[in-house]
Amino acid sequence: MTPTPARVPDLRVRRLTTTLYGYAFLEECVLLYPVYALLFSDTGLTVWQISSLFALWSITGVALEVPSGAWADAVSRRLLLWLGPLLTAAGFALWVLLPSYGAFAVGFVLWGAGGALGSGALEALVHDELQRLDAADRYARVMGRARAAGLVAVMAAMGLAGPVLAWGGHTAVGAASVLACLLAAAVATRFPEHRSPAAGHDSWTAALRAGLAEARADRSVRGALLLVPAVSAVWGALDEYTPLLVRDTGVADGTVPWLLLLIWAGATAGSLLAGEGERLGTTGLAALLAGAGLALAAGSAAGTPAGLALVALAFGGFQAATVLADARLQRRIGGTGRATLTSVAGLGTEVATVAVFGGYAAIASGNAHGTVFAVCAVPYLATAALLLAGSGAGAARARP
Repeated sequence: MTPTPARVPDLRVRRLTTTLYGYAFLEECVLLYPVYALLFSDTGLTVWQISSLFALWSITGVALEVPSGAWADAVSRRLLLWLGPLLTAAGFALWVLLPSYGAFAVGFVLWGAGGALGSGALEALVHDELQRLDAADRYARVMGRARAAGLVAVMAAMGLAGPVLAWGGHTAVGAASVLACLLAAAVATRFPEHRSPAAGHDSWTAALRAGLAEARADRSVRGALLLVPAVSAVWGALDEYTPLLVRDTGVADGTVPWLLLLIWAGATAGSLLAGEGERLGTTGLAALLAGAGLALAAGSAAGTPAGLALVALAFGGFQAATVLADARLQRRIGGTGRATLTSVAGLGTEVATVAVFGGYAAIASGNAHGTVFAVCAVPYLATAALLLAGSGAGAARARP
């Protein structure tokens, strides 16, 4: 039986999305995530040494974010998507085979490089393939589900890490993490890709120049680029402090992981609902950000376990808005530098996140964590106001 013409694109979309969801899950199903700080401490590293490793990881990501995006526009994006997990796997293997400060440092460089290779390349490949199949309108829904798969994987890793660590120690946890990365690389080879990489010895620099030129020439692209870090940086940084926020509510330490799962569940729900949010438009996105910001402020300032339900609701709103901001950027990119510009947005997010870390430390030195979380809602209210102002100005220009 020959598939009907309408059926063929659906089958191809299904192949793309199935591969994407599997890749997103395996990339985040890393059992080392919740326990690698313990590995560093057990090896004898000081707090300053551990902090320097985190800094090295961030610097690597910032340095390679935009160059890797330009490379993804110049060569096969699928190539970068399977090469990235292999670099990460090599880094994790070093950690457990040669546990030492030097091995940890090299591992973080490899992990940072692997993450940078996939940043921009994944979004660009998925959008272009959906566009080729006349399904670009599904992008937000598809990417929302992919991010939900990644969040579910993180929660699964959190649940499995303890038993595996008790059974086989750091070696077993590391082996499981390496295996997950290798499986992610294998799955990446199944991504469809129907684009011709740029030709010529200067294709990398040409891709970089083309992407940046589009951002300079198109105001709407610049606005979409700025919106991505404005939406994703603050709550992405706050995620690192949620255990401290939860503990400040007065619950026992053994209860903290369960309440963290509540917050993660909120973010996962936001990912799954992101596709429905595409119909909101600019005004709706502003309302979503404002509502999530108010929920964050109220829930965190309450200082009670019940208030964490509002924090979970806020994180769900922020996660949905993050997906929608990415979809907004992809819609506005019209040239060949899609991965480059997506990586520029990623770079902005990384830099803004580091700034939030610094601001959090400064405010938290004399205030409770709930107070700091409430203060961090202000940037979202400001972003919502700017979106509304921009929407109003655009409507005024459109009137004769």
